[in-house]
Amino acid sequence: MPERPFVHLHTHTDYSLLDGACEISKLMEIVSGLGMPAVAMTDHGNLFGAVQFYHAAKAKGIHPVIGCEVYVSQQGREVRSDTDRYNHLVLLCETQEGYRNLVKLVSAGFLEGFYYKPRIDRDLLSRHAKGLIGMSACLRGDINELLLAEAHDEARRRALEYLDIFGPGNFFLELQDHGLEEDRRLLPQVYRLSQETGIPLVVTNDSHYLQQEDSRVHDILLCIQTGKTISATSRMKTWTPHFYIKSRAQMEAVFGEVPEALDRTWEIAQRCQVRLDKISEPFPKFDVPEGHTTDTYFEFAARQGFEARRPRLEALYKAGRLKHHPAEYVQRLDSEIQMIQRMKFSGYFLIVWDFIRYAKSQGIPVGPGRGSAAGSLVSYAMGITDIDPLQYGLLFERFLNPERVTLPDIDIDFCMNRRGEVIQYVAQKYGRDQVAQIITFNTLGARAAIKDVGRVLEMGYAEVDRLTKLVPNVHNITLEEALAKEPKLAEAARSDPRVAEVLEIARRVEGMCRNASIHAAGVVIAPQPLQEILPLYRTNKDEIVTQYDGASLEKLSLLKMDFLGLTTLTVVHDALDLIHKNHGVRLVLEDLPLDDQATYEIFCKGHTSGIFQFESPGMREILRRYQPSRLEDLIALNALYRPGPLQGRMVDDFIDRKHGRQPVTYELPEL
Repeated sequence: MPERPFVHLHTHTDYSLLDGACEISKLMEIVSGLGMPAVAMTDHGNLFGAVQFYHAAKAKGIHPVIGCEVYVSQQGREVRSDTDRYNHLVLLCETQEGYRNLVKLVSAGFLEGFYYKPRIDRDLLSRHAKGLIGMSACLRGDINELLLAEAHDEARRRALEYLDIFGPGNFFLELQDHGLEEDRRLLPQVYRLSQETGIPLVVTNDSHYLQQEDSRVHDILLCIQTGKTISATSRMKTWTPHFYIKSRAQMEAVFGEVPEALDRTWEIAQRCQVRLDKISEPFPKFDVPEGHTTDTYFEFAARQGFEARRPRLEALYKAGRLKHHPAEYVQRLDSEIQMIQRMKFSGYFLIVWDFIRYAKSQGIPVGPGRGSAAGSLVSYAMGITDIDPLQYGLLFERFLNPERVTLPDIDIDFCMNRRGEVIQYVAQKYGRDQVAQIITFNTLGARAAIKDVGRVLEMGYAEVDRLTKLVPNVHNITLEEALAKEPKLAEAARSDPRVAEVLEIARRVEGMCRNASIHAAGVVIAPQPLQEILPLYRTNKDEIVTQYDGASLEKLSLLKMDFLGLTTLTVVHDALDLIHKNHGVRLVLEDLPLDDQATYEIFCKGHTSGIFQFESPGMREILRRYQPSRLEDLIALNALYRPGPLQGRMVDDFIDRKHGRQPVTYELPEL
């Protein structure tokens, strides 16, 4: 680390959503390469990337400074008027209390003050300023706008107001110079204001991209955001190529006469000591009957549920249709209960058991089980799943084992039409302020990047469409991989400079966040009001969701559930009702035979339109080639119909072995 390091305290990652081109992992590489000990994240109006930023910085040995460039309404956050302007203000978290206050502020910006942008106001800021450091921001800061308008007295009053809000030593006037005419006019006035008020100066660069050559990339991102083309005269644009992560030497070349304002960046960064630790108690309180603890009630519910299942298991055993003796079930149940209690997940199982029990009591169709949770006998006993894990050789350890560092993951399918009722029940039980759906971020994939960049650079639709269709149809393929796999795409780039430019810029924006949306299934259930631990966001459909995505919530050890809406469940439920209505027969799905040959003939012919996970053209072709004759065949085909096995020709090998065209071999004799 240099003796006098410079730290960037005003940085926009790609979570500034098409106004920042600093992808977080690449940002850490640049900062580390420049020998900087710390860096701040100050995205526009949100904390979307805070957890990812924090952990990426820590992994690189860089001190993370969490902040936000907020929008401050001039007339008040509740005013919805085009006459109201908003200004920028940079807030940095100095303490844990400061982080909690910033969470409240950015949440309020979306929940209370959203009008084109998520806005707060000075009244709200004054109530939640403790633990925060304020900085005067860019040319859109209110102090800077007043100075440029030659309203020096009003600018001084505003600066002193911020000093009063944040407290002595907690507010700073930013010095920025990006080579703009406005910078040249503004800087002498900021120096003068600092001398008059005693408010210290700090040097920042309004960093929206990583390196100088990324200026055009950022310009194109702005065009994507605003729906403009590169030649539009009225568009938002990057006026100079200086909004990037500069070195200390580059910043000294501009601000060498104020070395103390350069050094102050590291002093401020060192003051900012915020930790994003895991939640110590991730589960909301589950009320248990008097005389029970969470552990004892969990064990009671599991054993009582198993006793309800036992008569069916014993009947199957007597009929020779059960692969294991019922005594083995008791042993497995005992060991699973002990493991779950030892790992302190009793409350987790009770929470899931409770809302599934509610759904079933209300006649809401619930799926039989999905993913590794089907390997748990406790889940089967409690009615969380309806799949017997011993019968199918499913491993509990794949679902839960002592080495697991994250919470177990139980995905539950509900009827598409009534999924919302279950979420509503959970919100009422644990408190609406403790339950929310989860945000997700759509990123620019290979095809989307070509389409967006091509439109901005005014390439014809037909040509853009031709290029996107040349990208191989491979899940999550990158443009570099596409160029290596598809000679026609590489040839198009070599023969046409415009195509080469589109593909090069598309490659550089690929993977960046494009927009926020709501996760199709994710729901977080917190042990305390969510706004006390994480920021919230309001979608354009007025849905309140977390600002942290599922991966970030997992890093915080918050309880995340997937409430999946599945149309197939609705169709099956309706079919059972129609059978009962028209034929007077009440079918029980568990009692349907799994060896009905007429059913397998349907699969063998590929007549599976409308059958969940077996209706795609590719799967129907595989069914015709494989000729399944038992449930295990369908299970295997469903597991193999994934990009990896398909591309690795494992499915072809599997079919050939089924029909004796290839010998069945094992890598290990033990298998």
